[in-house]
Amino acid sequence: MSIKRNSKTDPVQPIVYQIRIECHLDHQWADWFDELSVTTEADGVTLLSGPVPDQPALYGLLKKVRDLGMPLISVNRVNTDRADASAVEPSNPI
Repeated sequence: MSIKRNSKTDPVQPIVYQIRIECHLDHQWADWFDELSVTTEADGVTLLSGPVPDQPALYGLLKKVRDLGMPLISVNRVNTDRADASAVEPSNPI
C-alpha cells in the first residue's frame, strides 16, 4: 500500500513562516534566528521569514522572540503550494 504525502502535513517538507515583530533588527540576527531572513520594514517592524522544519522549531523561534522581550505582531504560514508563493494564510490570533 502506497501512502500519498500532502505537502501541508509532510514532516519532510519544511513549512515557510513569516514572523512579524515590533522592533528593528539588523541582518546580523539571522544566525540567532536559525538562518531566517531578517527584513526591516519602514513602519518599525522586522519580518523574519523562511522555512521552519517542524512545530518544535517554530516554538523555539517564538521563545527567542519572547525571551528578547520583542512584541510579537503576527505569525503566518506561507502557502507555497499555490503558483503565487507570496500568498499568506492568516494565522489564528496569538
